[in-house]
Amino acid sequence: MTYCVGMLVEGGLVMIADTRTNAGVDNISSYRKLHTLAEADDRLILASTAGNLSITQTALGLLEEGLPREDDDGGRRTLHDVPSMFRAAQLVGDAVRMVREDMRAALEKEKVSAGISVLVGGRIGDAPLKLYHIYSAGNFIECQADQPFLQIGETKYGKPILDRALKYGTPVDEAVKVGLISFDSTIRSNLAVGRPLDLTVLPSDRTLPVIRRRIEADDAYFNDLSARWSLMLNEARDTIPDPPFMGVWREDGPGIAAARRG
Repeated sequence: MTYCVGMLVEGGLVMIADTRTNAGVDNISSYRKLHTLAEADDRLILASTAGNLSITQTALGLLEEGLPREDDDGGRRTLHDVPSMFRAAQLVGDAVRMVREDMRAALEKEKVSAGISVLVGGRIGDAPLKLYHIYSAGNFIECQADQPFLQIGETKYGKPILDRALKYGTPVDEAVKVGLISFDSTIRSNLAVGRPLDLTVLPSDRTLPVIRRRIEADDAYFNDLSARWSLMLNEARDTIPDPPFMGVWREDGPGIAAARRG
């Protein structure tokens, strides 16, 4: 299992992915799931992946090599040639669908899931940043401002913080913090998700540098964030009044007093 999130806010695109591919008491392995698919002066295309690892690796290899052109002229379609992020999402979807169809029968015979999900984000030319979720069938949806994030993998533990704390107008540094809290919540609740985490921040302002970082198990900021978040959750819980209907259990509550009089 894995957890990946992409956040597209006004100030930029944030993509974070864990690296755990297998988990157990004595069986833990890692594999990079945040990939740079194309990088040049006019484009930067990123992808994070979840699902069947063999299909993921094969699809990424096919994208690097290029997909056959529909006119069968011997040429190849690559992410270095597509004119827009929409076309990039289409090409990734085509690769996922082709590989899954080729391998599905053999995998299903061995009762192995052929499912895969991909987040594709980035920019091409002067167009704005885009973020897409590609499904196993090759179809996809685009991230929108009313819910400026997409998730794949083990999504349920990290989603509540994103729903409550992330808006399209959230500053990018705050979005990174919210995303890391989302990962901390997921790691706390699911052994199948863990560090190292890979993080890439692509700013809307083209004059600012792209930030790439690997967050290891001993990362001081993440450890401090995790400790502070736990502390603040407990402090916030303490400030919320107890349910009034539980007053019957107090020494001075009417239920206890009536029982003692009886």
